[in-house]
Amino acid sequence: MHRAKTICLAALLSAVAQAAEPPPNYAREGQKALNYVAAAVKFGPRPAGSAAQAKQQAWIIAELKKSGATVEEVDFMSYTPLGPKRMKNIIGKFAGSSGKNVVISGHYDTFSRAGLNFVGANDGGSSTGALLALAGMMKGRTLRDGVWLTFFDGEESAVEWKGNDHTYGSRRLADMWQRDGSAKSIKAIINLDMIGDSDLSIHYEGYSTPWLRDLVVGVAHRLGYTDEFQSGPIQYIADDHVEFTERGMPAVDLIDFNYGLMNRHWHKESDTLDKLSARSLAVVLQVIDESLKELAQRP
Repeated sequence: MHRAKTICLAALLSAVAQAAEPPPNYAREGQKALNYVAAAVKFGPRPAGSAAQAKQQAWIIAELKKSGATVEEVDFMSYTPLGPKRMKNIIGKFAGSSGKNVVISGHYDTFSRAGLNFVGANDGGSSTGALLALAGMMKGRTLRDGVWLTFFDGEESAVEWKGNDHTYGSRRLADMWQRDGSAKSIKAIINLDMIGDSDLSIHYEGYSTPWLRDLVVGVAHRLGYTDEFQSGPIQYIADDHVEFTERGMPAVDLIDFNYGLMNRHWHKESDTLDKLSARSLAVVLQVIDESLKELAQRP
């Protein structure tokens, strides 16, 4: 996954404040999200095209249907450096009244290399758990903007993150939404990746659409999460959201790409459930929920 570089710009200093705690309702949702991560991890390594991934797909679809979502499955073949692989994007749709939609997305496949037993609790698992928790939160709501909970397959590279050997699922959907006209209905895309780290610090990401990035960071700071959401320096991290910004759709990437000291748990067997916290997931869920409310006020 990802290549990242940092531009040393002057950091925007946040006011020193006591760490905020998510309200009880969001704390419960954070625990639900963590429980979903635990269930995903039980499938073992879940690379695109694997038998474990097929089992996870069936589970995600069943959980989305329980929440009342209209489920769309986008099956496709990707031609990787290791040969063709069958992949599936999954979208759980909750209709709104405005004709506009907000996409909350994340990848659910895991990194794979020979000899590596990578279960991806944070990298792949945390976005999966958060999206399924959001599905439960959306159940029965009256929405102004529709919400599309989108699970990308094939975010991880098969051999090396270069050329087109990455973000297979998001690239497929970005192209599809442009062709079928769905892109015109999309107000914003909020992509989640590696958001379960118990020491959460989400980057101020440079490939993200500036107004949307600042809206989400502004919401987080208003809620008191200045430590969890950075306002600088800008860091450029290649991820699923880039496939959409390159095609003119507004998107922001919420990612903590500092997973352990010197990012030591990234793409390692140590990316396990014990490194995650329900609080981190609760913080992200609350910020997303409040961002959806702010977005609903925009034309």
